Amino acid sequence: MIQQRRIGLYALLTADVFSAFGSRFSVVAIPWLVLITTGSPAKMGLVAAAEMIPYLLTSVLAAPIADRFGMRRTSIVCDLSSAVAMSVVAATPDFGFWQLVLLIAVSGGMRGVGDRVKHVLLRPVTAESGIPMIRVTSAYEAMNRTAGLIGAPLAGILVATLGARHTIWLDAGTFAVSALLVWALVRPAPEAEEVTPAKEPYLKALRGGFTFLRTDKLLLGMIATLFLINFFQQAASTVLLPLWVQEEFGSPTRLGIILGVFAGGSLAGNVVFTIFSTKLPQMLSFFIGAAIGGAPRILVLGLSDSLVVVLIVTFFAGFGIASVNPIVGAVLYERIPVELQTRVFGVVAAVAVSGIPIGSALAGVAAAGVGLRPTILVGGVVLLALTLIPLIRYRRQTSEPPATETMQPTGDPG
Repeated sequence: MIQQRRIGLYALLTADVFSAFGSRFSVVAIPWLVLITTGSPAKMGLVAAAEMIPYLLTSVLAAPIADRFGMRRTSIVCDLSSAVAMSVVAATPDFGFWQLVLLIAVSGGMRGVGDRVKHVLLRPVTAESGIPMIRVTSAYEAMNRTAGLIGAPLAGILVATLGARHTIWLDAGTFAVSALLVWALVRPAPEAEEVTPAKEPYLKALRGGFTFLRTDKLLLGMIATLFLINFFQQAASTVLLPLWVQEEFGSPTRLGIILGVFAGGSLAGNVVFTIFSTKLPQMLSFFIGAAIGGAPRILVLGLSDSLVVVLIVTFFAGFGIASVNPIVGAVLYERIPVELQTRVFGVVAAVAVSGIPIGSALAGVAAAGVGLRPTILVGGVVLLALTLIPLIRYRRQTSEPPATETMQPTGDPG
């Protein structure tokens, strides 16, 4: 009976993994298709932007529409739409570039909505399963990291052996499987899935997510931390680390090793955190994870030229950062009313992810202007201060017994 109640949860997690694999396939296959058909790096960048910008916009702007249409139906429709868009790309060899950009934008926009509603559906199916939410969000993060760790290299192998178009067919297939799993197996209780806000004007509904976040200082602080981590981590991964590797070793193989060690540390951290998540204080784990997983990974590049030292620090940074996203997910489910989750989740995702393009752009400008080492050291020190200040404040407040309760998220994590 218990296993039967958990089928919906397992199916939803599996659907999300298939969707994540599909996203990794498209990240590799579509730019490569553009490169071999147009020979233009600029057009490759334009296609990447055509997917990411609609993804961010629909995460926020389409939330009120998804509320009215229903979470489960929206998830199915979005995945099917992405499958159709990718199928058209794969099936049309002589497709024009701008038509390709349009289809990629459609797929990106559908994924933005689909990812948000799957997150919202996670709450009712988890409640039915009887598994604590913090453990589910941790497992969810581990599965997505695994998909990222395997998906991109697998996509490269598939593109090399099958070709870009056949890989895009597989991309379309992953979205179709995701839609099928949700349609067939994800059936939350009607009272859980159909909790929707009262019908109200679109703009008023859209403002609801921003209004709620503005009143919750704890969530605002956590979202700001996510933005900062994404900002600095993206700057390190895409600009500072490659420049450091080039300067120290002149070999891209070291870059792959360092990134792989970070991913391995993150995966190991997720496994450990999933096991012990229900026994650890949530907010303290969040602050410590942010402090360990952020600045040390950057600072070590400016303080050491030893690959072994960098690998050790990088592994522990990945291990530490593993607790951050699961805790954010659990706290969001606990503190946000069900009828507002689609809207608020969209705002949270858009704000957190917006740090990614900004970080890489500013890191490149800074490294070119003041030099690599100063950029690394200043960035690392700034991030260290920004992640230690909340931890110090938390420790001061929890040193007094009454304050301990106010800093903990309300409600049972399960």
